[in-house]
Amino acid sequence: MKIITNESLIRRNTKIAQYTGLAGLLVLLGGMYFLFAQPEQFGIIWTMVLLGFFFSQIGIYFTNRWGRRPRPDEVLNQALKGLDHNYTLYHYQRKSPTSHLLVGPAGVFALLPHYQRGTITYEKGRWRQKGGGIGLAYLKFFGQEGIGRPDLQVSAEVESVRRFLEKNIAEGEVPPVQPILIFTNEKAELVDVEEAPVPTLQPRKVKEYIRKQVKGKALPADTARQIKELIEGTPDQVVEEVAEE
Repeated sequence: MKIITNESLIRRNTKIAQYTGLAGLLVLLGGMYFLFAQPEQFGIIWTMVLLGFFFSQIGIYFTNRWGRRPRPDEVLNQALKGLDHNYTLYHYQRKSPTSHLLVGPAGVFALLPHYQRGTITYEKGRWRQKGGGIGLAYLKFFGQEGIGRPDLQVSAEVESVRRFLEKNIAEGEVPPVQPILIFTNEKAELVDVEEAPVPTLQPRKVKEYIRKQVKGKALPADTARQIKELIEGTPDQVVEEVAEE
């Protein structure tokens, strides 16, 4: 499998994660100082608390995607290791309509990694995140995004890829876009997600799922090559060849 990663974007966003996280901490500490040293400065205290929380949330967003190791792209690389040379995995490419795109004989896949921990379920049309008690509540507030509505994000990503393909590929040759929602946190447990509107997997099961999709409906080699040519070619790409298992 060939992996093409926009390393310059990762380096830039890693720095943003570090700087905004540090800025949030410093501003919050400043607010704490005023709280104890000059409690009458009510307006300054609340302004610093709000600014600190704002910068912290930005830091959390960037850290979860680019500052935490292994990063989502690294988890996906390992999960898909062993796919043959006909597959290409793209991470954060400027010309790609989604952050993580896999193109190969099994089709076109929009891969959406999520880092949430705890027990993840899909019940009565709603996503739920359970377990962890106070610790999980703390993580949600300070160190982890809530689960939200990943199905809506999936729909938006798939639509973006579909429009990209329809714009650049002749009518009748556009392949379907297959989404996969992947929970990358080792402490995530998926329960009762079979009825979820999108395939929801842990990393260890992704490669097996993709290999099953190729049976009877392989993506034509010419179409795969055309899609790859549309995405590749930016000067800051770094190509890493992963040996087949």
